[in-house]
Amino acid sequence: MKNQKGFTLIEIIAVLVILGILAAVAVPRYIDLQTEARNKAVQGAIAALQSTATMTYAQQLLNGAATANSWTAPAGTVNVGDYYGTIAGGPSVTVTVTGPTALINGATNLSKTFTMW
Repeated sequence: MKNQKGFTLIEIIAVLVILGILAAVAVPRYIDLQTEARNKAVQGAIAALQSTATMTYAQQLLNGAATANSWTAPAGTVNVGDYYGTIAGGPSVTVTVTGPTALINGATNLSKTFTMW
């Protein structure tokens, strides 16, 4: 009986306590990372729409379809990965992102306005 191998009850309890502490610290941090990743994805979609608007304006300038003070925004919705967006306006352009899930702070869509020229 003296040479029996195994863990004592104290060792098992110590391991369970350590695992509980690690879980209590890791779970909230993981949830925060998910929220932050969703927010960054929405901000990336807005930046992609802004880039699409700028590229469309540049193409129209090169083709003679736009002047320095006017252009035609793309009609309809633009697919930006998991999100859809619209582009509207003249010199003051508004891009709006709509996603399959709630966006930043639970909003269903998010807009950004910028000046084209």
